[in-house]
Order: sequence, then structure tokens, then C-alpha cells
Amino acid sequence: MKEIKNVILCGLGAIGSVYADKLQRTDCNFKVLVDELRYNKYQSNPIEYNGNRLNLNYILPNNKDFKADLIIIATKMSGLTPVLNELKNFVADDTIILSFINGVTSEKVIAKSYGQEKVLYSYFIGHSAVRKNNNITHDGVNKIVFGSDNPHDIEKINAIRKFFDKAKINYEVSDDIKHSLWLKFMLNVSANTLTALFRMTFGEMLSNKSAMNLAKKIMKEVQTIAKAEGVNNTETMIEETLEQLNTMSPDGRTSMLQDVEAGRTTEIDIFAGTVSELGKKHNIKTPYCDFLNDAFNVIHEQFEK
Repeated sequence: MKEIKNVILCGLGAIGSVYADKLQRTDCNFKVLVDELRYNKYQSNPIEYNGNRLNLNYILPNNKDFKADLIIIATKMSGLTPVLNELKNFVADDTIILSFINGVTSEKVIAKSYGQEKVLYSYFIGHSAVRKNNNITHDGVNKIVFGSDNPHDIEKINAIRKFFDKAKINYEVSDDIKHSLWLKFMLNVSANTLTALFRMTFGEMLSNKSAMNLAKKIMKEVQTIAKAEGVNNTETMIEETLEQLNTMSPDGRTSMLQDVEAGRTTEIDIFAGTVSELGKKHNIKTPYCDFLNDAFNVIHEQFEK
């Protein structure tokens, strides 16, 4: 596997900006993919990360002179389909694609467009970034977890290791990436939804016994679905998720809570919505996630008024 030199980032939200800041400081040919509307927007109103303006090199979808060794997708799920169409000119035979999109479905969607052989499983875990308009703040506590269930991907994994080391990006290679990915999913489905629904920080949720009892019931539904989906070692997932939840900053506000506070549509579809959908697939009842879907539909309808 050749050295990673040409890198494209898609998405300059809370997570994308964290890595745009790191990658622009790295000795690589780094581009941020944007459409013309976003290009004009960022030219007139640049992203600021921790108080510093990000002076980034942008690339438009119609450019035909750049092939990426690595593509990082950090959009929301709703932005994935447009991005996949915009990436066509930049994907080569040996391009590696990482998705930092929440949930457990984005890799499958990407693989349908560009082939499973180009996709490694990955996710972001860490303290929440705070986004206000084009201003992003983050305390630097973050990690990318990635890996593959295909032993033939070891060269790709090592290439990413080498590049992340050079870019000073904190990472972990998981021995069982699907188990790890579902752990992050369990955290999102339980904590993101409840903090947004009840307008709580992580600390407020953790100190509220009723909220935590409800979170554990939601985690149990995710655990049951994970087992049906063939995830390994599901019996330890709830304990592992609670342990991870207790490492979060007490004042941290989930991205979903920030969406609700800003009147933006949330990612409920890829959280509780995925659990409900898979429950139907496996004939497993998911009453708590079904309720969460209904509750956020009410919230979304309020935003439309």
C-alpha cells in the first residue's frame, strides 16, 4: 500500500472542523470538498476553530486533476448521498474511505457506491464539540477508532496508522471493529436521544436516576438487536457503554441536544430509527426506541412552524 499523501475531507461541521485543523498542519496535499454554494459561503465567512480562522484549500466536485489516497467523510447522514455523487472524480482504485458519520449504516451506503474494498469501519469518540454558526470549539479530547473484519485490509490499516501518526491524530485500531462500532451506536442511541429530549448535559443525565434507568432500557434494546445482527460479545455491551458514558465531560452537550436547541432536524432516524427498523427485520419488539422516534417527530414538527 502506497503512502497516503492526497487527502480529501467532506464536511466542516463540529467533527470535520476538528480534523480540518489537524490536517491543514500536516505535510500532505489536503483538500476540503465543497459545492459552489459552500465555497462562496466559506470564502465570505470562514470557519473558526477554537478562535482561529481555518484557511483551507477547497476543491469543487467538477475538478478532474486530483485523486485521493484517503477520503474522510464527516457530514451528517443526510449529507452522505450528495457527497457520494460529488466524490466521483476523486476516487481511484486504491483510495481508502473512512466515515465518521454516526450510526451503523454509512459504511454500507458508501460500499454500494464505491465497493466494500475501499471502506474501513471507523468512528469518532470524545468530548462533544460546540458549534455556534461558523464557530467551533473543542477541548481536544477525541479519538478515531477504526479497523476491518477482513484480514486482507492490514496494509490499508497500516497506511492509516502511519498517516495518523504523522498528522498527530489520536486513534485506536479495534480488534473487533463491529463490536466497537455498536458500542458507540449504543451510546448515541441512549445518551444523545435522552439528553436532547430532556435538555440535559451528560452530567445532568448521569446524576438523574430515572434518566439512567430509561437509558439502560434503551441500551437493552440495542443489545438485543446487536446480537441478532451477529455482533460479538454483546453480553458486555451495556457495562462497556456505561463506563464510556462516565468518561464524558459533565458539562458536555451532545450534538443532538445542540441540534434541538438550534431548531435543526436531528439524527433520530439513524439512532432509534435504525433500531426500530432492525427490530422489524428480526421480529424483535423495540418499544422504547419506537417511542423516541415518535417523540422526535413531534419536536421536528414544531421546528416547521
